[in-house]
Amino acid sequence: MASWHFSLSPVVLPRFLLPSFRQLLLLGLLAGVMGLLYLLLVTGKGQRLGRVPDMEATDTNNPNLNYGLVVDCGSSGSRVFVYTWPRHNGNLHELLDIKQMRDKHRKPVVMKIKPGISEYASTPDKASDYISPLLSFAAQHIPKNKHQETPLYILCTAGMRVLPESQQEALLEDLRTDIPVNFNFLFSDSHVEVISGKQEGVYAWIGINFVLGRFNHVEDEHEAVVEVQVPGSDQQETLVRKRTAGVLDMGGVSTQIAYEVPKTVSFASPQQEEIAKNLLAEFNLGCDAHRTEHVYRVYVSTFLGFGGNAARQRYEENLISTTQIQNKLLVQHQGESADSPILDPCLPADLQDEVGPQDQRVHLRGTGDFDRCRLLLQPFLNRTNDTNTSLNGVYQPPIDFTNSQFYGFSEFYYCTEDVLRMGGDYNSTKYSNAAKSYCATQWKTLKERFDRGLYASHADQHRLKYQCFKSAWMYEVLHSGFAFPAAYENLRTALLVYDKEVQWTLGAILYRTRFLPLRDIQQESLKGSHSRWHRSFSFMNNHYLFLACFLVVVLSILLYLLRLRRIHNRSALLRSASSSVKWLEEGLGSPDLPVTL
Repeated sequence: MASWHFSLSPVVLPRFLLPSFRQLLLLGLLAGVMGLLYLLLVTGKGQRLGRVPDMEATDTNNPNLNYGLVVDCGSSGSRVFVYTWPRHNGNLHELLDIKQMRDKHRKPVVMKIKPGISEYASTPDKASDYISPLLSFAAQHIPKNKHQETPLYILCTAGMRVLPESQQEALLEDLRTDIPVNFNFLFSDSHVEVISGKQEGVYAWIGINFVLGRFNHVEDEHEAVVEVQVPGSDQQETLVRKRTAGVLDMGGVSTQIAYEVPKTVSFASPQQEEIAKNLLAEFNLGCDAHRTEHVYRVYVSTFLGFGGNAARQRYEENLISTTQIQNKLLVQHQGESADSPILDPCLPADLQDEVGPQDQRVHLRGTGDFDRCRLLLQPFLNRTNDTNTSLNGVYQPPIDFTNSQFYGFSEFYYCTEDVLRMGGDYNSTKYSNAAKSYCATQWKTLKERFDRGLYASHADQHRLKYQCFKSAWMYEVLHSGFAFPAAYENLRTALLVYDKEVQWTLGAILYRTRFLPLRDIQQESLKGSHSRWHRSFSFMNNHYLFLACFLVVVLSILLYLLRLRRIHNRSALLRSASSSVKWLEEGLGSPDLPVTL
């Protein structure tokens, strides 16, 4: 039996294979740092995946992608929004990852038609024909094999609310009857309805906070948190989770406020408690009714007539009636011609304007006095002396201004940005100073600036004309109506959230599909515990396994190099000893010794 032994002489080894101990230590540290950087890169990339694909075209070839439709039947027209989401990951703590569908050009899949569905109140049998173009458009973008599992919701708002209930029901019944015949979407009678202003406000609040990531309860030391007393809990269960954002929205006709009420509220009277029930919404966004981490208590109130344009109309009507009464009492003709105008502090300096119907025409001239304008507008807020009330004396739960955040949309943004160019983080002192300066500027100068393009591209002369009034109205609604402190620093005015226009329809589909994850979880559970374990750990553990193998290989190489170094040192000692003996033998001249074989 033969055995082979092969060894390399250290003499023939390159020098870089025999490093010093210091070099070995440096190599080890470098390898460790590279491994950590790799791990951080991989895990960091995984955390960012949630928001990056939002702007990418939707992959309709992905069999695991689900679809949903929401038709917003508004007062002036109707729009269809198409949403998509992947299969739920099985984690009951997380919501569906819903995004707006985007076509091959990365444009949101949206279509709008006019007029509003309420225009068909007298011919309800045409309601389904009116909606059909929207549904056909959506059907073209959704894979045909997905139609029967794609939920369709038709939700009607302001235009339908003003119709008599009998006309509402006739329109809805036509939709319930004809749509299932012509389209294969997942559609039932409960999927079409007229929603209240409260529901619309809640859906808007849900959509904005979802896009902001406030429902993701993963611990993050950089995120603000709030202590919440869970609604409906018998034992007053308390938990700490991410702070949600409140919403302020001022349109042309109405103003709306919505925010989470984290603590249980008390009422001054049984009457106030009864009113509050209509303004507070308690709901669970999670798929498991027994889990409380996604239970929210939200206050929503809409104030008709408190929008920017409606407020100006009320102001002008009051101005006309007051002028007429004074003229009769004092036997004068103030405001009846441009030579004797009524002085209006809410219009820019020297701006000439006419208001009222033809037979009650009143001539105005602006004086541009912001502070005076604010004082004149305060009575239009209809505040009362009752505690915990806001505009019109409506109940409003206390806001923790030391630990809260609000976003202001529509007129809150236009007032701060279109002309004053200070949208974003709101500062009441800077805002009021800028508004004072604008109001006091001569109308001629403002027009010259407008003609030179110094204001926002979508600002028009109507904005220029009523900016002074709307600036004062917004300030009073915020600080006198909703009682926000002048020093409040957590209001941000915005047009978009993360460069996206967030519609209430996003919140609607999030809420209405909240139980769908249970279907995915039940299907996955049939595949057995092994597949669940594999799904849960495969992604991250594969990277940890790679890192471990990498470190083991590096450690093995280091140990091998250390062994080579020891062999090299031992051989060097032997060579040194051998040469010393040879020198001694030559120097002493030792005699030859006989060798016997």
